[in-house]
Amino acid sequence: MVPAADVERGRQKAQVCAACHGPGGNSVIPGTPSLSGQPAQFIATQLIMFRIGNRKDPQMSPLAANLTNADVNDLSAYYTAQPVAPPARVTAPENAAAGRRLTEQHHCVSCHGPALKGQQNIPRLAGQQIEYLRAQLRGFKASTRFDMDGQMSSAAQPLSEADIERLSDYLAGLK
Repeated sequence: MVPAADVERGRQKAQVCAACHGPGGNSVIPGTPSLSGQPAQFIATQLIMFRIGNRKDPQMSPLAANLTNADVNDLSAYYTAQPVAPPARVTAPENAAAGRRLTEQHHCVSCHGPALKGQQNIPRLAGQQIEYLRAQLRGFKASTRFDMDGQMSSAAQPLSEADIERLSDYLAGLK
């Protein structure tokens, strides 16, 4: 039996994660996602996907390989409970309205929520690192990014490179 998730145990286990994901899970490294405020189910699912090799990353894969289910639950509880830092990025004015239209046109708000803060196993996009957002959208479009149910790969197919830039800038600047 796996013990109930514990935020304090998660905080202790997350100390090694802070080098990349930042204090409290608020990344300041371009290309590295912020984990603060992400839905617990999303964090747990991603850690398990790294652990079993469905998602691959030179830094994350070896770290996740040794995580127990209790570790995954504790880390998920910790990061979910952390306050989200205000985004450092200010969306370019020309991308604000265009980005919002793209999130509605491509149904991003249907899964990620109206404020794009994520829910259940769907991640928070609002305020995420722009480089990370770009890389994930490009990976989904190219079908090189693991996609559990194919929804994101399908959603990314019609996006042009300009759309990816507008969306990434818009999302990165959202509070």
